[in-house]
Amino acid sequence: MKYVTGGGLRIDYLITHDGQAHTGLPGGNALYAAVGASIWTNEVSLWARIGANYPQQWLDELARRGLGTDGLVRVPGEQDHRTFFAYTPDGRRDDTNPAAHFGRIQQPLPAALQDYIHSTPGQDNPAMYEPLALRPGDWPQAYEGATAVHLSPHSLRSHLFIPGRLRQAGVKTITLDPGERYMIPELIPYLRSFLSTLDAFLPSDQEIRSLFGRQMAVEQAANILGEWGAKTVVIKLGPDGVLVREENGRITYLPAYYPPGSQQVIDVTGAGDAFCGGFMVGLSQTPNPVAAAKMGLVSASFALEGYGALSALGISRPMATSRLQEIKVTHKKRPDTLIQTHQVS
Repeated sequence: MKYVTGGGLRIDYLITHDGQAHTGLPGGNALYAAVGASIWTNEVSLWARIGANYPQQWLDELARRGLGTDGLVRVPGEQDHRTFFAYTPDGRRDDTNPAAHFGRIQQPLPAALQDYIHSTPGQDNPAMYEPLALRPGDWPQAYEGATAVHLSPHSLRSHLFIPGRLRQAGVKTITLDPGERYMIPELIPYLRSFLSTLDAFLPSDQEIRSLFGRQMAVEQAANILGEWGAKTVVIKLGPDGVLVREENGRITYLPAYYPPGSQQVIDVTGAGDAFCGGFMVGLSQTPNPVAAAKMGLVSASFALEGYGALSALGISRPMATSRLQEIKVTHKKRPDTLIQTHQVS
């Protein structure tokens, strides 16, 4: 076992942009990231906290299909694993008010979502762990010897303290995708305190908007994050691909495998997490963040082609390698050159 994806294992309820509902699916950012990583290696394990009520048959299926589950932490009692999100026709994603969204598509609210608020209560609180938030003491003996760990969006407190524990365990490569609820100006001091402990920081453009405002170009935001200590910054731009800022300040844009509006894109859920999993493997195998980002974009492309985290599990390596050759650098700019057409808006 070499690669670990840490974060949440969830039970997903989602509404797609074209009004289809998919409920009760195995999901969670750690699982999507693990599937993205598994496209490039057979040595991927999950790290998450789960309640006694998390379906054992799902874990058995994951293990049967090659993902390591020995490091999962069972928390006593029933825990809330629900995640709801709806994609609206205009492209927005909302993870609140499921009743309104099911009403919008003229379907009844699933009984499991009757009291649902959102899936990340307390994740912006640096002083507390939620019940399912990973903590340093959860690092399992079974995963000693891991060379790379990706930390998916999670509790701020988890992200503050887990990277140090991973370094103590000898983990050479740590990548992190921040929790959207702590990417706000008021919490910048906490963010700055752990950026230098990472090998790569992988926010989305939406999180960049939340942190810096709508008028800042993504190149400028990447440069600021680099000044704050982030060695490599990768900003996920959805259908427009990714921006990669290397430690030397060089900025590279890479296009998504599927262009905006492609009919091959079935569901965007988890594509960013799958990207991160593929990127983590790539960064561990090569010191080249651009090459790693290409691997991440291939992982994301397979996640986009079906519903649910497991749809991309079992992709053949030759198929992935073939797609890798198709991704080309679109352009490079020095960090002092802002490209207005890529402004966050």
